[in-house]
Amino acid sequence: MSKTGNVAIAVENKPVIQSLDDLQLLSQQTMDWISSHYLSIAIACAIGATIIAVLYGLRMLGTRMCRREHLGHWSRIVGRAIARTNLFFIVMLAARLVSGYANPPAVVANTIGFLFTVATAVQAALWVRELVIGIVEHRAGEEVGGSSTLGSAIGIIRLLVTAICFIVATLLILDNVGVNITGLVASLGIGGIAIGLAAQGIFADLFASLAIIFDKPFRRGDTVKWDQTAGTVESIGLKTTRLRSTTGEEVVISNTNLLNKELRNLAHTLRRRATLMLGVVYQTPPDVCRRIPEMVKAIVTAQDKAVFLHCCMVNFAPSSLDYELLFDVLDENVEVFNSVRHEICIAILETFAKEGIEFAYPTQTTFTAAPDGTMIMPYPETTLRTSGKTTPA
Repeated sequence: MSKTGNVAIAVENKPVIQSLDDLQLLSQQTMDWISSHYLSIAIACAIGATIIAVLYGLRMLGTRMCRREHLGHWSRIVGRAIARTNLFFIVMLAARLVSGYANPPAVVANTIGFLFTVATAVQAALWVRELVIGIVEHRAGEEVGGSSTLGSAIGIIRLLVTAICFIVATLLILDNVGVNITGLVASLGIGGIAIGLAAQGIFADLFASLAIIFDKPFRRGDTVKWDQTAGTVESIGLKTTRLRSTTGEEVVISNTNLLNKELRNLAHTLRRRATLMLGVVYQTPPDVCRRIPEMVKAIVTAQDKAVFLHCCMVNFAPSSLDYELLFDVLDENVEVFNSVRHEICIAILETFAKEGIEFAYPTQTTFTAAPDGTMIMPYPETTLRTSGKTTPA
């Protein structure tokens, strides 16, 4: 124990190695420590080897978890992080755990502590990086692999996450070795603020693309309606999203503006609702008007994918008796919806024609009155001559 104490005093009072004599002294002290604690060192080495084997086995288990998709996405994400465990970290962790049992000289203990700090900081950065990137890629789903989707955004996210993690790890290492990092942290903060102010528009669109990754309001190929524009999403980039409008034009919208207004995604509509207004003439008899909802209901229910909701008279318009027809089409395909609505409209025309029901259109009737208020014909009475006979017109 006295020799170990002498080593500690030598390390605390002066640098460990100043000359060749100091190196020889250190070697002698190390040999004295090994000769006096060989049993403890052997036991510590055995325990350390066991710890290394267990941790390496856990790393192999993480590698297998990455390949088994049936375990779920969280298991794959955690398994990928475990698989990135560095062998140097495993060795230094085992050395740190057993170093106290072997009672090494202070110079050896300090060296193990310093290397363990470096290995832990780097390993923590690797774990955080893999977890964050794994979560982002899971949320992005199949969009990551698309050539015209958010693959570029994922690449930038990887770069940013990697840079942040290793910058923090470097600062932690410098702080643990006694370097004053206050000025460095302040400089990084000021530089970050300056860059953020200079490129706030770019970062706004970048974060908007991240919102698209996580929230998934739409994907490539979806039909959306935004403001006065309706079209199909062709590509989603870092700054802009490109739509192919119904008129054939390509519409380019920045991601920030796209998410700042109400956006309707028509691609995943399980049912589409149609509203039709039917106007018949006022000369339609009341009993026929009463039967119109039943006629229309029979027409709608005859379609396989149509669900009748209601049909009723809703208004006495200036030129028509107005009925409102409401029905759903149980298909998200817009072409199927248009086809079903078309067939229903044609069937209504055919049924009304058979029943003698006339559709109304804007008309105006003029009535003429005599000075005493009695109604008179708006034109003078005339006579028609046929075969020598006079007939009142």
